[in-house]
Amino acid sequence: MSPPTPHRRALPVLTAALAALLCGLAPPAAADDGPPDWTARPAGGTDRDARPYVYLEGTPGTVLQDRLTVTNSGRAPLTVRLRGDGRAGDWIRFAEDTVTVPARTRADVPLALTVPYNAVPGTSSGEAVATGGGEEIRVPVRIRTVGPTLAALGVEDVEVSGGTIRYALVNRGNAMLRPRLAVRAEGVFGALLDRPERPLPLELAPGRRVERTEPWPDAPALDAVTVRLRVTASGGARDEAEASATYVPVAPAVGGGLLVLGGLAALASGAYRRRRTGRAGPQPPPDAGPAVQPEPSEQAGPPKQAQLPVATEPLLKAGAKT
Repeated sequence: MSPPTPHRRALPVLTAALAALLCGLAPPAAADDGPPDWTARPAGGTDRDARPYVYLEGTPGTVLQDRLTVTNSGRAPLTVRLRGDGRAGDWIRFAEDTVTVPARTRADVPLALTVPYNAVPGTSSGEAVATGGGEEIRVPVRIRTVGPTLAALGVEDVEVSGGTIRYALVNRGNAMLRPRLAVRAEGVFGALLDRPERPLPLELAPGRRVERTEPWPDAPALDAVTVRLRVTASGGARDEAEASATYVPVAPAVGGGLLVLGGLAALASGAYRRRRTGRAGPQPPPDAGPAVQPEPSEQAGPPKQAQLPVATEPLLKAGAKT
């Protein structure tokens, strides 16, 4: 058996070097995304029987308190930022917005939740958000607001302009409302518009004001109208408001036509009065003799002419014989 040549001895070395080079160029294997080494949950109990969410109950204006537990099971200190999110989350304030938890340690962070004075009786939800170590944990928050429910609805600022009726709705109570609207308009000669009550496509939250319009495509061209709006909602909420408007044609042709009609009416009225006057005037007596001249008085001045009766008939044309 012949001894191996130098070429054959170098082949295994080159193969090993090439394999090492390929391994170095290959990207490292992706690490498995395991669970974070810290948790956040409502305080109290253990990890097995922990509360699923923060639950608080109170009347409007009260301040409710609870705690949030942050557990760091890692080998290094952990800094966590805390905040609220959502409607009920906006009511939350933490004792500290940023907390540093040592390794293998648990920290209980107090929180206070203030129920607004105008909070609607019922359940509101939100979240307590903890962010740290590149992770984010959200803890649900449930708030039940107790107290009497007041339904109060108002309609105001009613205006009528052309074929549009404008108005505003205001929720003056503490309950969510779904308004209903009825519209009626009356003119000089009776009803012009009568729309029965119907639901509006909106939900009116407590304290909210919404401006709306109601179309009136067949509004009159010449009339004096009064428009009345009536709104209702569940819980006995009810209100009414009205506005007046005068519709007058503004086109030049229409205005000129009215002037012509007015002039013709005036002329006709004058002619009618003249005809009645001519018929009612006194007539001269038939076969009237010549007027008798009175004897002149000795002390009087020049003789006076006899006064003829005044005729009330229309004047005769020039040149006509008397």
